[in-house]
Amino acid sequence: MSVSEDGFHRSLYQVKRTSLSGHTAQTDGMRRLEAVSGRTVGSENLWMGQTHVAPATASANHHHGRSETGIYVVSGHPQFVFLDETGDGEPRETTLRTGPGDYIYVPPWVPHREENPDSEEEAVVVIARTTQEAIVVNLPDLRWVGPVGTTSL
Repeated sequence: MSVSEDGFHRSLYQVKRTSLSGHTAQTDGMRRLEAVSGRTVGSENLWMGQTHVAPATASANHHHGRSETGIYVVSGHPQFVFLDETGDGEPRETTLRTGPGDYIYVPPWVPHREENPDSEEEAVVVIARTTQEAIVVNLPDLRWVGPVGTTSL
């Protein structure tokens, strides 16, 4: 058996910043660049890339389906907006304000929007998702309209 046939001694992949692909799901107000995916390196359970949010702009409201999303803020001060329904039952629009070095976790199916309130500086974040490809479902607002999870005893 050769080293390449045993399943443990496979090659690593390098994706240079000059090779990032814009051929991925997009949301108005943002530019997503694909780095690690099934299409680029053959990954099965991971999608990773960059998102650029132009100055004084916001994405459309959207969610990422079944995918969990981890976000690392590289530059700028992007904001993440969602409806917080954990209080008195009345959903309230909540804004998480971030800066370089911060992390954000977006659970599956949670409607949200990214904003860059800075009028001069682009915001750049690195995204990692638990699905092979980027899932972006644009929405008219931040309300969830799909099935509601329940627990049974």
